[in-house]
Amino acid sequence: MRFIHLADVNLGAVPDRGCPWSEKRENEIWETFRRVITGIRENPVDLLFIAGDLFHRQPLLSELKEVNELFASIPKTRVYLMAGDQDYMKIDSFYRTFSWASNVVFFAEEKVACVKDEKLDVYVYGMSYEHPVITEDLYAGIRPENKEGIHILLAHGGDRQHCPLDAAKLAAAGFDYAALGHTHAPRVLIRDRALYSGAPEPLKPNDFGEHGYIEGRAENGRIKTSFVPFSMRTYQQLLLNVNTESTQLSLEDNLKEELFKRGGLNIYRVILQGKRKPELLLIPERLKAFGNITEVLDETVPAYDLEALQRQYAGTLIGDYISYFQGKNRNTVEEKAMYYGLQALLETSV
Repeated sequence: MRFIHLADVNLGAVPDRGCPWSEKRENEIWETFRRVITGIRENPVDLLFIAGDLFHRQPLLSELKEVNELFASIPKTRVYLMAGDQDYMKIDSFYRTFSWASNVVFFAEEKVACVKDEKLDVYVYGMSYEHPVITEDLYAGIRPENKEGIHILLAHGGDRQHCPLDAAKLAAAGFDYAALGHTHAPRVLIRDRALYSGAPEPLKPNDFGEHGYIEGRAENGRIKTSFVPFSMRTYQQLLLNVNTESTQLSLEDNLKEELFKRGGLNIYRVILQGKRKPELLLIPERLKAFGNITEVLDETVPAYDLEALQRQYAGTLIGDYISYFQGKNRNTVEEKAMYYGLQALLETSV
């Protein structure tokens, strides 16, 4: 028995709204979902689990029809689907009245139900959100109905506002596998037994790392899983080192070189670090013109000779200011505060 575990697809999301590439990202989220279905069509799996938030918001009827056509195109695969906190079933949700393809099982209540797949002797347990916030662990106390067959829990949540999940309780419950959703990053709660697949495509600038889905198979009565990277792009943090020889032009050249190495499709947060010439005026915003860059953080500090300045300005406010900080074991914030304040004092003095 083989399966694919997806979650948090978030169809309809527009990551980095307002950025030049945001419209492409909206389309890419759909395209990645279609690619998963195409892969199943070419190399069928027995089961497809979607652990909530297939949509980023209430699905349109036309969107449900498109998704249903995709599911119908993989008739050999049984699809198990639930609504999560983003696409929860409102009173007037199209989820409530939609007729799914014969190979789709949609959990239509905010109460855990069990569906048996007679062909595979697999029992799947799941429910859908009917509210955007659920503070109670509705999965607590749910146990496999009998000892025979394979028992799989489809669950969405894990924080205080969305069905708090307890790893120890999940382990004690006795499920062969828990297909979890809600977090955008892949995460192992219990090896081969309880995993968050993460979102197939990254959705926010902080969604660093690989994204994709979980593939699993039953071997000798046990579930074995592997993570499959599948996203079209990734968010990455790019550090650019600055020194006293750096110029705006050299930084721009370094950035272009790094973007070429890492891939122009990816999306970056650029952080400038190091000590620069005090007189160098950096223009971080200019760096955004060279690629898909969400923000540029300037964490550089001027390369002052603190001891020389302390001697030069002894007995003045500037000298006292340096002495105050020199006598401290400075953390990162205090280090930056010292340099910013010192630069302001020196410019005022001049």
